[in-house]
Amino acid sequence: MGKVYLIGAGPGAPGLYTLRAKEILEQADYVVYDYLANDVFLEWIKPGCRVKYAGKKGGDHTLTQDQINELLVDLAREYEIVVRLKGGDPYVFGRGGEEAEFLVENGIEFEVVPGVSSAIAAPAYAGIPLTHRDFSSSVTFVTGHEAADKDRSVLDWKSLARSASTLVFFMGVKNLPIITKKLMEAGLLPDKPAALVRWGTTCKQRTIVSTISMIAEDSIKYNITPPALLVVGDVVGLRDRLSWFEKRPLIGKTVVITRSRSQASELASRLREKGACCVEFPTIEIEPIEGNIELHNEIEKISSYDWIIFTSVNGVDLFFKDLFSLGKDSRALYKVKICAIGPATEKRVRHFSINPDLVPKKYIAEGIVESLRQMGIEGKDILIPRAKEARDVLPIELEKSGARVKVVPVYKTVIGDGDPQGVIEKIKARGIDYISFTSSSTVKNFFSLVSKEILLEYGDEVRFACIGPVTAKTLKGFGFEPHIIPNEYTIPALVKAIERDACK
Repeated sequence: MGKVYLIGAGPGAPGLYTLRAKEILEQADYVVYDYLANDVFLEWIKPGCRVKYAGKKGGDHTLTQDQINELLVDLAREYEIVVRLKGGDPYVFGRGGEEAEFLVENGIEFEVVPGVSSAIAAPAYAGIPLTHRDFSSSVTFVTGHEAADKDRSVLDWKSLARSASTLVFFMGVKNLPIITKKLMEAGLLPDKPAALVRWGTTCKQRTIVSTISMIAEDSIKYNITPPALLVVGDVVGLRDRLSWFEKRPLIGKTVVITRSRSQASELASRLREKGACCVEFPTIEIEPIEGNIELHNEIEKISSYDWIIFTSVNGVDLFFKDLFSLGKDSRALYKVKICAIGPATEKRVRHFSINPDLVPKKYIAEGIVESLRQMGIEGKDILIPRAKEARDVLPIELEKSGARVKVVPVYKTVIGDGDPQGVIEKIKARGIDYISFTSSSTVKNFFSLVSKEILLEYGDEVRFACIGPVTAKTLKGFGFEPHIIPNEYTIPALVKAIERDACK
């Protein structure tokens, strides 16, 4: 017998997932997840973990609740750790109680991992405190389904209308006219402030503020569809002063990230912090050169080199991996000067307790060569561990300056495992605002996966962001003009450049 964990995935923002939930998810053998559970969480599961979508939205049920209950029992009899990943909190209108009861009836061990409820998080992200001593000292959570599902409501509408509570209705958009009508019939003043928060805490969050008499009409006017929460009470009036999340510069903007899956996290994290929706579409993956005899040979005679030039984080990691595999450590480089191209590469070199002797201010070949010339490289021996597919401009220019250069490939880039169909559909639906490219390889592989005709036909509003001029030149070769090239060719600068463009 295995164990089932009923885990609350929170309201959607990855940062609101609990540490306990992440700990269990990383150990899971099987995950059954809901519509409102962010797919980003599935990136934390271990290799070999199986997943099944059991979402329910707007009457479209992948599985009925009874089928989900049976599924959890069956899985617990086959797998050791089974996760039921539910949006929000399992026990707050999540039917987690029913699932727990069924597990008990069938002798299955279970554990509940509470989640941050959308009822708390969405209003907070919308700038609406649920309690405030000047306006409300209590909160009432109500299911918005109840009014439509029952001939005779069990809700005490008069008590709800007369209380000083802030009212929060889950899943109430469909029944909004009924809810507002019953509240006003029960005595709630028509001008009572009300707000709808759609996709709270996510990059798609959108809030409208109205009154209880107008909110149903306004929801149609502004096309507010599920999932959304209805908040009723005087605290809604604080939104004008306390709104913060929807002021982020990239809120609602969708950015495609074409970096490798292992390197996409920094760019995605920075973009999400600005409010962007990120579509991770890894067009490249990094593959080490296995059994790299050539690199082994150069490491064995490393003290004969005057300089090592690291052009990427990958080059640093794979060089030191081979160095350590040969029984050596950073002390083997005591005679060698180190050049690191770019702040990220510099940071990675420092990770190995080495302070680079040179970090050129310009991250293109010409700038690097000029910086090295000033330090005197004529007659010097230089090792460059780098990608197999990299441009030859740097070694050629160094050799023109009198240096002896040895280039050793330590990795190669191959086409990534991104889903082109998903991106194509978003482009066709005009749901993409930016496509970011961080290397020439990402450009080439993107267009090997997505036909440029798709962009020519549907991508008239898509803007291209390239990390530097070399990447931009590659993009131009496919017939597209880059809209964004930061002055500094780094991930932080690229994000700032996208932000500036969005704020124009």
